[in-house]
Amino acid sequence: MANNTNNHLHKELKPIHLWGIAVGMVISGQYFGWNYGFEQGGTIGLAIAAIIVTVFYTTFIFSYSELSTSIPHAGGPSAYARKAMGPYMGFMTGLACLLEFVFAPPAIAVATGAYINFLFPSINAVYATVAVFLFFIFINLIGVKGAAIIELVATVLALIGLGVYYVAGLPHVNGSAIFSNMSAFKGWTGIFASIPFAIWFFLAIEGGAMAAEEVRNPKKDIPKGFISGILTLAVATVLTLLVTAGLGGGEGKPADYPLPQALASVYGEEHILPKTVAIIGLFGLIASLHGIIIGYSRQTFALARAGYLPGFLASLSKRGVPHWGLIVPGIIGVASAGSASFANALIILSVFGAITMYCLSLISLFILRKKEPHMERPFKVSYPVVPGIALFLGIVSFFCVLKYSVLTTNLPFFGIEIPLIAIILFVFGLGSAYYFLIGSKKIRPISEEFVSIEDIASSQKNASL
Repeated sequence: MANNTNNHLHKELKPIHLWGIAVGMVISGQYFGWNYGFEQGGTIGLAIAAIIVTVFYTTFIFSYSELSTSIPHAGGPSAYARKAMGPYMGFMTGLACLLEFVFAPPAIAVATGAYINFLFPSINAVYATVAVFLFFIFINLIGVKGAAIIELVATVLALIGLGVYYVAGLPHVNGSAIFSNMSAFKGWTGIFASIPFAIWFFLAIEGGAMAAEEVRNPKKDIPKGFISGILTLAVATVLTLLVTAGLGGGEGKPADYPLPQALASVYGEEHILPKTVAIIGLFGLIASLHGIIIGYSRQTFALARAGYLPGFLASLSKRGVPHWGLIVPGIIGVASAGSASFANALIILSVFGAITMYCLSLISLFILRKKEPHMERPFKVSYPVVPGIALFLGIVSFFCVLKYSVLTTNLPFFGIEIPLIAIILFVFGLGSAYYFLIGSKKIRPISEEFVSIEDIASSQKNASL
């Protein structure tokens, strides 16, 4: 019997599933991570950074919708950059996206362990972190339709948890608490230093494009999923920042469970409300962990299918799942999660990969508008104003992430402090070496990646006879 090497994904997803994947990938950003920005710029600096980032993501997601509907492809940004700037830049953009999606899950897993430890102090946070990560790698092996339904349920529950937090917290918001850490506000320096953590509010919403080939009607459904997702997250960002700061959450050492911590300052740690938000908050963390695992597996699959990475990573299981694309990056994620005591360094690595990919994707849009003006664009952004704003704010954000976070932070890895810039240079250096020595000789023409499932199945059937 022939092995299952069919390397095209099934069209299973509807707009509601895409919304669930897109928001689910991001919803944990409301529950942790962003609060590290309080240390950098105080409440005011973080709030201004959040406004800047909200404008960036709004303009970016409309621009990204044009790309994702014009080129519906599981490789997402790597496919866009390849079409615009050639195979090497396609690979570099894909690596940046992989950096984002490989290091976001361990950051989320660390916070998941912290939430579990908050609820059940007897459970070791590291063990909980690793166990949850492994469990959701396994869940993704059941196939994208079942995985997307789980994602949707977890996302809805996480939004309900935020609603409980807002209702419980808003009556106790204290204006003086919002401005209590004014000493931490350092003008534009503090705002710029807060931007990497403000990005965490929205990071990975574009990951829905990783499932572009699995959407039943990508030309209409992808813009619907993205636009509804960004509106959902913008409203949540305003309320989460307001309530947390108003309850005194901007003071003291940041924790990886800021929402229940803020409620506990009002109601007490043993009150049912902080515990309820912590329990439901786990659904938010699980939704994002689960969704981003979907994203990194599809990105790995797409890069391998294009010939950039070893071919076995593009193989599909009998359920149509890129199983090696799930397992191999997952091993890196589990090792990183198991050795990190706090999530901030992992967050910064993920944010750097994201903002690099965003800028390269936006540059690709401008090039494709000039290079292929007659390409079919079912969804067209208001050009050049909207993508121009997005690119400007993206470059500013890239500078902020590099200067104020990457160059000042180390990642603890089994007792060794590794500078983040060293990790980034290693990833892109090794990737470039692999590309020029091996990958460039195996790259498939873009046209071959859009062969129909029927043609692939027919050729496999003939080959097995």
